[in-house]
Amino acid sequence: MATAGLGGALTLTAVVPFVASLLPSERAKAAGAPVEVDIGTLAPGEMMVVEWRGKPVWILHRTPEMLASLEKAEARLADPGSKAPQQPDYAHNHQRSLKPEYLVAVGICTHLGCSPSKAFEAGDPALGSDWPGGFLCPCHGSTFDFAGRVFKDKPAPTNLEIPPHSYLSDSRLLIGGDTRGQV
Repeated sequence: MATAGLGGALTLTAVVPFVASLLPSERAKAAGAPVEVDIGTLAPGEMMVVEWRGKPVWILHRTPEMLASLEKAEARLADPGSKAPQQPDYAHNHQRSLKPEYLVAVGICTHLGCSPSKAFEAGDPALGSDWPGGFLCPCHGSTFDFAGRVFKDKPAPTNLEIPPHSYLSDSRLLIGGDTRGQV
């Protein structure tokens, strides 16, 4: 009986560290953790980029002109209502956001994973006189409006991803967790 007890204790001593080694490290946990961002100094028309889960996340403080361009572009968009399921339910509006003045989107093209660049100037000669402003993926020419919605007949198959997020206050944004605690 003593031998069985000693054997069980030794087995437990060996198993605990082994099982603990299978759990994610603190670094791995932090890589997927929500990110809190101060957006209080972000002026209209400015964009900041933060990293969440190893991806660039754009936070764009949209101007009234940027917001007005969203409805005007809808006829030219592949998925204006954001029906594809790559965003939270609260992004199924033409602003694709909780607060109309802010766009929070993963800055990775849905075509081949390139990073689109800002093309904010309406009527940009390189994009045509009817260009409303938005984002351009220079690798293959996909274009997105100020809500991250892809234009028709472009290589990108879907709109940019909207990560789960919530506002902790008027100046604090939490990326990676929404008001229902989803991550």
